[in-house]
Amino acid sequence: MTVDSHFHIWRRDDLPWLSGPMQPRIFGPYEPIRRDYPIEEYLLDLAGQGVTAAVYIQANWPTPRAEDEVAWVSAEADRTGWPQAIVGYADLTRRDAMAAVDRLLRFPRVRGIRQQLHWHENMLYRFAARDDLCLDPVLQQNIASLGRHSLVFELQVFAAQMAGAAMLADAAPQTTLVLQHAGMLEDPSDDGVALWRRGMAELARRPNVVAKLSGLGTFLRRLDAPHVAMITAETLRLFGPERCHFGSNFPIEKLWTDYAALLAAHREAVAPFGEAAARAVFNDTARRVYRL
Repeated sequence: MTVDSHFHIWRRDDLPWLSGPMQPRIFGPYEPIRRDYPIEEYLLDLAGQGVTAAVYIQANWPTPRAEDEVAWVSAEADRTGWPQAIVGYADLTRRDAMAAVDRLLRFPRVRGIRQQLHWHENMLYRFAARDDLCLDPVLQQNIASLGRHSLVFELQVFAAQMAGAAMLADAAPQTTLVLQHAGMLEDPSDDGVALWRRGMAELARRPNVVAKLSGLGTFLRRLDAPHVAMITAETLRLFGPERCHFGSNFPIEKLWTDYAALLAAHREAVAPFGEAAARAVFNDTARRVYRL
């Protein structure tokens, strides 16, 4: 069995970067996905791959419509049975953020919040307003509150921000932080990998941080099995398989591969660690983290 812990569905008209003028994106040219990507197409993409559950991750609808996004995905889940869990959006830098979170909790599939904190000197890779949001005391307090609601926080940072992310994890010990895309290794040079590895080790020392093996083709813009294997091996070594789980990042990865090839590359990367590790990465960890 496989749990896909990171995928999106969308309607083009709800996403300005899909329906308006072309905007530079972190994953490069995206003309093939500037269209609706409904749940039916996602299910066709994963057909025959043994996927038994999936977690929808918010897709950056306009922030005033965060509740509308969760409502629409929930309605799709009621209609089709997929997805089984939803991660929505709330601006956790606001002092009243938990009121917005409470409104999302009326949807029973909600399991967490993603607010993208990644900042980079390269404007193309920059999403957050500044590089040190992990140290914002209001954000830290709100993320700590998520744990009291049994919600996870999807943590998205670059290697240079991981020291601050570790401090965020310390400030919210009862909240599980899910490290997106295995720490977003964007610099494959020796120095870049060394910086990423040091940051990952710092985060791995926090027991409330788990790592999501997803989006590993983002910066290469291709499916590269040796790259997937390297990141997977390092992440499993640091976090252990009981704190790692697979996510497809579809349809983004659909820009350069198909679901079967992507899953096969991840399975090959995990295989050297044994069957117990594979059960954790492809099923058990995600089921525990997202309460599936």
